[in-house]
Amino acid sequence: MSPQPTSPPYDGGDQIALAAEQGRICALAAKGQRDLAERAAAYPELFPPRPFDPALFGNVAMAIAFGAPWCDLDQLRITNRAVLWGFAVDWQVDYVAKSRDEIDRLAANCLAVADGAAPAADDPLGRFLAELRDELAAVPAYRTHAPVWRAELRKVLDAMAREWDWKQAAGSGGLPTLDEYLDNADNLACTVVNVVHWIHSDDPVTLAHLDALVVASAEVQRILRLVNDLGTYERDLRWGDLNALLLVDDPTVVRRRIDELVGHARELLAPLRDSCPVQADYLARQIGFSSGFYRSTDFWGAL
Repeated sequence: MSPQPTSPPYDGGDQIALAAEQGRICALAAKGQRDLAERAAAYPELFPPRPFDPALFGNVAMAIAFGAPWCDLDQLRITNRAVLWGFAVDWQVDYVAKSRDEIDRLAANCLAVADGAAPAADDPLGRFLAELRDELAAVPAYRTHAPVWRAELRKVLDAMAREWDWKQAAGSGGLPTLDEYLDNADNLACTVVNVVHWIHSDDPVTLAHLDALVVASAEVQRILRLVNDLGTYERDLRWGDLNALLLVDDPTVVRRRIDELVGHARELLAPLRDSCPVQADYLARQIGFSSGFYRSTDFWGAL
């Protein structure tokens, strides 16, 4: 009989309690997956079955559940949906839009919705965003902190448009440097989701440190950008996407940069562990989850 796997090391702890907690988190993810599938079914124009397969919804819900396992589904619902909206806008910009003018109109429409405008009937992306806006606006903290959400949303739209420009210019040597690429990490739409999560929590301690949390989240977002790229290089080649490994001659440059960014993120998170430890853990868990997840799979389904 072959030996049982021993990595990570078996420590003889209470495996029943450990597995029970993991099962609880997985149940939270399963509930989130069902909600995301329902929202996607309500917007079929945004979520074609390929690449928006059931596993994508499950992956999103699992990432959020493991990132904040102390929350319940009501607390995570808008966070899950904000991630799904980010996937929708990414798909629209990268694969549906045929011109920069289309992307500029999409961005203008989204920002108008964020400012309170009613979306057009033929604008499913705007209608989905309006759902998120209205749910977020029902929280008292929104009155004070809505400008932070709006600013992060604009960063996402600008970053996605900038990457679209880079892809169009790639054939003529228009690729960015690694530093420029990392400065554009808002195209990952991680921090804007975190801001939604924090505003929706309506927690005074969290909101009192929102500026510092956003700074730390931006560093975490750069880490996730590179971790993502290491795990999705082959898919990015097939899909014609940019990837950090296309911008350097040696992959160890990217791995070394991740280590540097993680070190800086730890420095940013250290004081937050004293002032708002739950949210510091939330950001740290994003790094840990993605580091494990991208070792063997990806969020997107097949085209």
